[in-house]
Amino acid sequence: MLKNNVISKKAILYPLLMLAAMWLGYFLQLQGFFSNCFGAIIPLLPEGLLGIITSPLLHGNIDHIVGNSIPIAVLMFLLYQFYPLVANKVFVIGWLATGLLVWLLPPIDMITGDYLYTCTIGASGVVYVLAFFLFFSGVFKWNMTLLTISLLVVLYYGSLVWGMLPEELFSNLEEPSKISWQAHLAGAVVGVILALLFKKVGDKKKKYIWEFPNYYSEKDDKLWQEYKENHPEDFMELPYKKKDDIWEHLEQLRRK
Repeated sequence: MLKNNVISKKAILYPLLMLAAMWLGYFLQLQGFFSNCFGAIIPLLPEGLLGIITSPLLHGNIDHIVGNSIPIAVLMFLLYQFYPLVANKVFVIGWLATGLLVWLLPPIDMITGDYLYTCTIGASGVVYVLAFFLFFSGVFKWNMTLLTISLLVVLYYGSLVWGMLPEELFSNLEEPSKISWQAHLAGAVVGVILALLFKKVGDKKKKYIWEFPNYYSEKDDKLWQEYKENHPEDFMELPYKKKDDIWEHLEQLRRK
């Protein structure tokens, strides 16, 4: 299933670099850097704009970063292995566009309607970008290899769809959820849009010659041309029976 049976170096290197950056960011947090929402996305406030760049590298606790590390590694590998022509654009644009969209979304409690001062960190938005891009890109291109990748994404990360909805809708919480459904929704939307934008780039559905109307051409049939060259006698002009003349038949009948 690997393209040309060769694993791309970028498909190994770039996920490792991303993981290293995430864990470095988490280590700096433990040392006191990026405290008090510094580096996080704070919607609609100027001080939250920095988070568009830095927030995917910051995480709230060890469970948070471990939970994002595995899908980031897997999905980035699939992206750079099977979509090398657009991988960098998808990753960078997806990262920045998702962060900007989260910053633009008003932080309103879905249950009470109250305005919330939220600080959004974590790479889950990028995870959603990659997952939805990989799934819909395979569907849009309708290439069997890429469709297999789409099915793998659905199999292992299909439950991500529930993360695009507020947690308050499914459980009674004493306090607002710390999971940013806005980041998940923004990542999903951006991933689908990128899949549409790049659907004509790279591998597409293979269309075989017999799928085209009037595909057969005698000149392109090498076997037929060779046969004609090697057996010219089969194509000599054949004698044809002379057409019957009805007047001759009438004359013969008259004489009888």
